[in-house]
Amino acid sequence: MATSSIIRRALLYVPGSSQKMLEKSRGLSADCVAYDLEDSVTPGKKAEARSNLVSLLSKPRASGIREQAVRINSVNSGFALDDLTEVLKAQHLDALVIPKVNSASDLHFVTDVVRHTLPDRHTSNEVSQKQPPVRLIALIESARAITELTSICRASPFLSGLIFAAEDFALDLSITRTPSLSEFLYARSAITMAARAHDLPSTIDLVCTNFRGEQGMKALEDECINGRNLGFNGKQCIHPTQVETVQKLYSPSEKEVEWAVRVVVADEKADRAGRGAWTLDGKMIDVPVVGKAKAIVEKAKVCGFNVDEIRAKWKDQEPE
Repeated sequence: MATSSIIRRALLYVPGSSQKMLEKSRGLSADCVAYDLEDSVTPGKKAEARSNLVSLLSKPRASGIREQAVRINSVNSGFALDDLTEVLKAQHLDALVIPKVNSASDLHFVTDVVRHTLPDRHTSNEVSQKQPPVRLIALIESARAITELTSICRASPFLSGLIFAAEDFALDLSITRTPSLSEFLYARSAITMAARAHDLPSTIDLVCTNFRGEQGMKALEDECINGRNLGFNGKQCIHPTQVETVQKLYSPSEKEVEWAVRVVVADEKADRAGRGAWTLDGKMIDVPVVGKAKAIVEKAKVCGFNVDEIRAKWKDQEPE
């Protein structure tokens, strides 16, 4: 999967120690399923969970899952090397979620291990790669991590995203999570800006802990909209029922896609006519607006929209 096509609207955690939930996960449709070896697995079950995941990820890929990841234990936990030694044996492992990344050194450690263990997948020569490299996704969970974002984003050529872990962050700062999420504004903004500045394709927002009933669904929808407005392009999920809503709200709407296609079609004609700025529906369209439209069109393709069909509908769109 090329970097440009990575999409993680929903990242769903599944406990690695539950055979029932592991098998059930294969029937899901989700951008990314992160099989967990960390918080949901007790120390006495770590070895069993690793074995479960190697077995699961050696089977043919489930059709509804775009990306199969494993959340290992933190580098400082004493479990990380054992996690990596085992799960890197799995043929269909796409990504590693690295918790409690506080500095670049955490990612240096993981990068060195995956390069040593899977040299054919992590060579600098793309022609000789038999499979794409295992991608790394860093969980940002502390005040220190926020202050180290620049070095973290530069730490590994395999880093492809950042995740904000609100509960651990709140614990670290001794603050209380509120429905407004205003206490996390600085940290969340810093994460999305750092990822954008370093061209990381994925920023994944906090978990919605309230997921039952109408109240839970409303909270989830509000958090998705709030996250999108801050620049996140995905959200962590802790229950399969959250995935559909999250992926819908982190996809462009039909109205957005149609507008974007109209802008792109009209811009192509304006460009041929030598017009740098023009109007559509009475609104000025210039380079930044066209750039936004093109980005929406590209995301729409990855999200499954039939962009060619929409283009055909608006092929006669002219700049005003």
